[in-house]
Amino acid sequence: MMTLKKTILITGASSGMGKATALQLIAEGHCVYGAARRPENMKELVDKGGHAIGMDITDEKQVDAAIERVLREQGGIDVLVNNAGYAVYGSVEDVTIDEARRQFEVNLFGLAYLTQKVIPFMRENRAGQIINVTSVGGKIYSPLGSWYHATKHALEGWSDVLRIEMAQFDVKVTIIEPGAITTEFVNVMDEPLLVRSEGGAYETMAKMAVRSHKSIYDNSPAAQPEVIAKTIAKAISASNPKTRYAAGKMAKLTLFMRRWLSDKMFDKIILNVR
Repeated sequence: MMTLKKTILITGASSGMGKATALQLIAEGHCVYGAARRPENMKELVDKGGHAIGMDITDEKQVDAAIERVLREQGGIDVLVNNAGYAVYGSVEDVTIDEARRQFEVNLFGLAYLTQKVIPFMRENRAGQIINVTSVGGKIYSPLGSWYHATKHALEGWSDVLRIEMAQFDVKVTIIEPGAITTEFVNVMDEPLLVRSEGGAYETMAKMAVRSHKSIYDNSPAAQPEVIAKTIAKAISASNPKTRYAAGKMAKLTLFMRRWLSDKMFDKIILNVR
C-alpha cells in the first residue's frame, strides 16, 4: 500500500530523534522540513531531498517566518512533529527560576506557539496531524529532574486537551513517549547538573543521578533514535493512529511500573537505580 506524500514540519531536526525522523520520512517519500537552531547540522537532510530551516522555537518571529516559508513553498502543512526539547537537571533549590522558565519556554510555550500557528490551516482543511514528542518522563519522575518532568507532564495534559478540541475538525493529535534513547540528551543534562550541584547539599545525589544515567544509557546501551523515527512514521501512516506510542529502552516497562506500583514503592525503585 503506497503512502500518500505529505508535507511534514519537524522541530529539533538537527540531531537525535528529530534528525532520524526527518531522514526516515524523507526516505518514505514525504516532503520534509527540518527546523532547528543549527541548520548547518541538517546538511544530510538537504542532501537526501529535505529542507532545512534555521529556527529557535522560542523566537516567535523565526517561528512565523518558518511557517510562512513552508506555506509559500508547499501550500500547507499536513503533519507537525513537535520534537524540540532539552532537560535541565538540578535540585528545586539549585535551579534558578530563570533556568526553569527557559525550560518551559522551549519544552512547552515555544511548542504551543508553533502549534497555534499551524492549527488554523489544518482546521480549515479538516485534515492534519500534530505529533508531540513528550517522554516516559511525562508520566514518571526522577531525582533532580523536577523542571524537566514538569514540562513533560504539562505537555501530556496539554496534548490530551488538544486532541479533544481537534477531533471535531478531523485533525489527529498523537503523543510519542520515548524511553532511553542514545542522543546528546544525557551529556547536555549531566554536565551542568554536576556543576550546578558542586559543593552543595545535593552534590552526592547529583553524582548518584549521573551514575544512574550512565548505567541506563551506557552500560546497557539505550535504543537508537531510529526506533522513535519508525514509531513516528508508523503513527503518520496509520489511518487511525493511537493516541500514545511508547517506544525505546525501558519505556513500556517503566510506564507499567508507574501505573501499578504505589508512589512509595516507585520512589524506592527510582532511588535505588544505579
